[in-house]
Amino acid sequence: MMISTRGRYALRVLVDMAENQRDGYIPLKDIAARQEISEKYLESIVKILVKEKIITAVRGKGGGYRLEKAAEEISVEQVLLLTEGNLAPVACMAGNTACQRMPDCRTLTLWKGLDQVVHEYLAKYSVRDLMAQADDGVDYVI
Repeated sequence: MMISTRGRYALRVLVDMAENQRDGYIPLKDIAARQEISEKYLESIVKILVKEKIITAVRGKGGGYRLEKAAEEISVEQVLLLTEGNLAPVACMAGNTACQRMPDCRTLTLWKGLDQVVHEYLAKYSVRDLMAQADDGVDYVI
């Protein structure tokens, strides 16, 4: 499994918003500049997040984006499922490919277990947790 730039950037945007959100809305150009990500590319990401009511948008003067939910209520798993579509380790578990060998598959239990571990692990982390990592002096970039 490899997480795309869309998933990684969505997490970066949400952490940025959580860290920089005051009373108003944050212009996308400000987020793009801080994160060094194309504003055009971020538009496609925030569109997904607005549609799913993770963030809210206001157009015009003083407009921009802000978190709709508290940072601790937004799980990494939720964001990655929205941006990646699924996190299945193999195609037969993604739900769009029927495998005739599934009833006799010797490795299916392995893949199901891996899928469960990945989902449980990602569900344990929230946007707030990612913010806290920066405070701990960890220089990890998503």
